[in-house]
Amino acid sequence: QVQLVESGGGSVQAGGSLRLSCAASGRTFRSYAMGWFRQAPGKEREFVAAVSWISETTYYADSVKGRFTISRDNAKNATYLQMNSLKPEDTAVYYCAESGYGLGYALTLYDYWGQGTQVNVSS
Repeated sequence: QVQLVESGGGSVQAGGSLRLSCAASGRTFRSYAMGWFRQAPGKEREFVAAVSWISETTYYADSVKGRFTISRDNAKNATYLQMNSLKPEDTAVYYCAESGYGLGYALTLYDYWGQGTQVNVSS
């Protein structure tokens, strides 16, 4: 069983930056992609970014492209989301997730999820 724990959320003003971290434990030896998703109040959970096993490929939602950067350190079992130029519409609970099925945008690809970390961006 894999456990994922997010950290690094908080409150910032528009234009500010935050770096989210996701620590994994109980890791099994399998290749996996990692993703970040977010869910704002009253909205469905949506894809934000994903990175492949050896970081050769990354995907981003159009809404965050050029502002957010996903990265990972497999030796530390950690995944990161650097968020710059934050906007009020980035306010949401952010979740990291692991996919044993490959890299992609769909929530259904991801079979392990963290509990989330809250990000609030004020104008």
